[in-house]
Amino acid sequence: MWVWIIFIACVIVFLALDLGVFHKEDHVIKSKEAGMWTAIWVIIALSFSGVIYWLFSSGLTPNPTQLTANNAVLKYITGYLIELSLSIDNVFVIAVIFSAFKIPPIYQHRVLFWGILGAIVFRALMILFGVALITKFEWIIYVFGVFLLYTAFKMLKSDDHDFNPKNSFVFKQFKKIYPVTTSLNGHDFFIRRMGIKAATPLFMALIVIELTDILFALDSIPAILAITSDPFIVFSSNILAILGLRSMYFLISRMLQKFRYINYSLVIILAFVGLKMLFSHYIDLPEWVSLCVISVSLIGGIVASLVLPEKKETS
Repeated sequence: MWVWIIFIACVIVFLALDLGVFHKEDHVIKSKEAGMWTAIWVIIALSFSGVIYWLFSSGLTPNPTQLTANNAVLKYITGYLIELSLSIDNVFVIAVIFSAFKIPPIYQHRVLFWGILGAIVFRALMILFGVALITKFEWIIYVFGVFLLYTAFKMLKSDDHDFNPKNSFVFKQFKKIYPVTTSLNGHDFFIRRMGIKAATPLFMALIVIELTDILFALDSIPAILAITSDPFIVFSSNILAILGLRSMYFLISRMLQKFRYINYSLVIILAFVGLKMLFSHYIDLPEWVSLCVISVSLIGGIVASLVLPEKKETS
């Protein structure tokens, strides 16, 4: 239990330093700064694999799945890469949400900070629930596998450009029960005018981001559960990937059109982990195979986006 407490305490310290020290003043996050923070979060996450090795080799953490230290590290890195790659899809949706609510770049980091804080709580609950389901009902792994294959198919066929957060059910219902203003008041989430307290576009963007993250978690949590059902590995890899999402957003949101084939990489990854779940009781794939498939898929999507010329529409 103390391992969980220390890990969560470190996450809280990281978040406090982020908003209270490094980003105390609202400012536009430039690509150079975003690249630096992305590198820092990736280094922290990959370095944590050393902690995973130490915990599992010394027996300082519960090990319900009886993993060796080396296998635990491979599962952690594989899980982290899955979560990081699936987070790329979040970036496009976040960019659309900010655009729809006209959130200036100077306040976007603040919205993402509180959004990720909420995401940590929701994902922790979903991870505990998912692990409990797999532990108690082994057949649920087939349900997760089919769901991931369906998600991969839907992602392959869908057109994210049609997404409009202002047309969402949640936004329309929120406007019915609480006043919403179209004007900003600095980085405030609420504003009071003429005795009426109303939610600003910053708060509406935060609510929609929180809800879309829950929807994305319905894909990412089963995906990592295909790699391991060890609660600590699932939780730590997931949370460390989320912590790097903010800086990654500011780094690649300006290059979304350039990485036009990355969506196919995500389809391959989801389809692979879905099939891995369906055949988990019949085929035991080494962890390095999963790691290679995920890495090659990501690299292939990035290289294809950079090398292959973009098709021009003919009139």
